[in-house]
Amino acid sequence: MKFIQLHKQVFLASTLIIIFIFLSLFLFFYFDLQNNYFYLFLFVLFVFGVVYAIVRINIKYLIHRQLKTVFGTSMFNTDISLSQKNLERDFESYLKLIKKYTETKHLEIEKLHDRDDFRKDFLGDVSHELKTPIFTAQGYILTLLDETFKDKKLQKKYLERANKSIERLNFIVKDLDMISKLEMGMDLDLKPFNIVQLIKEVFEILEIKAGKKNITLSLNTRYEIPILVFADEERIEQVLINLISNSINYGKSNGRTTVSIQTYSKEEFIIHVSDDGIGIPNKELNRLFERFYRVDKSRSREQGGSGLGLSIVKHIIEAHGQQVYVKSEIDKGSTFSFTLNKVL
Repeated sequence: MKFIQLHKQVFLASTLIIIFIFLSLFLFFYFDLQNNYFYLFLFVLFVFGVVYAIVRINIKYLIHRQLKTVFGTSMFNTDISLSQKNLERDFESYLKLIKKYTETKHLEIEKLHDRDDFRKDFLGDVSHELKTPIFTAQGYILTLLDETFKDKKLQKKYLERANKSIERLNFIVKDLDMISKLEMGMDLDLKPFNIVQLIKEVFEILEIKAGKKNITLSLNTRYEIPILVFADEERIEQVLINLISNSINYGKSNGRTTVSIQTYSKEEFIIHVSDDGIGIPNKELNRLFERFYRVDKSRSREQGGSGLGLSIVKHIIEAHGQQVYVKSEIDKGSTFSFTLNKVL
């Protein structure tokens, strides 16, 4: 419909130009100017100027109307006026705007594809992680329900294994809930506290676990005065538990896990958790903080856990507006580090 209207307008403009040309020729011959070359030149120049002006004004007007129809109701929020006077400039601005808009939408579509792929992978990982302890616990319980199964020692053993699987399932659900809350923007209870004292308390919590592998937990030096940081103490305790627990899980027997605190900048401390364990290949370092990502799946299954510990660490530290780092060397150990604000 718009095309038909445009065609009619062009036809009308063309008809007026032709009428004007014929009228001009009539006047030219009527006044007998064909033998006067100067007047002939002026006449031709005049006719050309008038025709050019009419064509330009009409075409510009038609283009302006069509652009106003297209862009006047468009989705672009812009201050471009599309005035007839500055049509070329405004049209060029719109083309730039459209190009920028399409590039932005292209990036958004790519992000949506990435999120969809991540969602599929995440659901697959969650399904796998939940199935393993559920099926294990179910298997032991079904065996215990068999009335012919009378061995008391085996009954106790199977109950302990079923309970262990349920505990693992509970860890996964709790960690998933933790990540969900962190992603939704959990409010942090920021306050000053002594990070040295908190580290010592975490050592006490994990002392029995470290003792099973004869791993020593220690600070790198004696901190004589309190080192005060400004953060959510409960969340930072979770970070320390996850990092130190990992260092025990993947540390060597009779090894050591050392925590140190250093000045990182005028406003920040950096806390290092180092071990002398098996280390991590360089190619795996960039993916360590992904949910359920495991460097050694078989060893991770033996160690248990939810596979979400490092992801939770990253979420908590980034929620504080801080950074987490890792460096590692095979057979020499790993160091996980994170920054916290000082109490100034």
